[in-house]
Amino acid sequence: MILYSFRRCPYAMRARLGLHLSSLNPQVREIILKNKPAEMLEISPKGTVPVLVIHSENQYQNKNQDESINNKWLILEESLDIINYSLSHYPATNYEYLCKGEYDLLIKSLTDKDAKALIDINDNEFKSWLDKYKYADRHLEFTEEYYREKACKFIAILETKLSNTDHLFAHSPTYADFAIFPFVRQFAHVNRSWFEQSPYSHVRKWLKHHIESDLFQSVMCKYPLWLDDIEQQTKLK
Repeated sequence: MILYSFRRCPYAMRARLGLHLSSLNPQVREIILKNKPAEMLEISPKGTVPVLVIHSENQYQNKNQDESINNKWLILEESLDIINYSLSHYPATNYEYLCKGEYDLLIKSLTDKDAKALIDINDNEFKSWLDKYKYADRHLEFTEEYYREKACKFIAILETKLSNTDHLFAHSPTYADFAIFPFVRQFAHVNRSWFEQSPYSHVRKWLKHHIESDLFQSVMCKYPLWLDDIEQQTKLK
């Protein structure tokens, strides 16, 4: 079982959160996005992380791959698919990061329509403005402040939700929290001094909780760079 990952990518963080909350424990292969391993590209030609590869018999085959690979490996190429698959098929049994009641609520939230709708806004609206805010020097049509203001429309939605509960949909973290906070973390880091003085006090408290959690500290463990050199690593057979 292998996870191709890049430590600072919020999508990869999201996937690793799901895996740490499950009973799956894949080998993590940390890559450099500018020098993607040939083996990863053979498995997943789209060339983005995360990619989870599990030995499988005719489950969740990647239609872009040839039949011989499909018959041998389950290949998941999207972070939300990795979260859903790992938690739905391999739930944790020791409740290391959440108590049983909180964990049961997390599993139940995987099918919550409101959670999915909020994650959809994060992925398809907020992320676009976040990227332009983060790289405003590459998007000279508008100013950094303009892009931040657009991104803040989503931050304001989170602030409202967090004014009623400790987390987005409950008093313990659920699917939406784990899927969204890595992106808010990236937003906060663009201009830390502005964020700390912003009116979004509930978002700051919520984000601080997740960043300082034992779960996130484990998720952000540093791995050595993996290279697809046959003399350094064992290739998939």
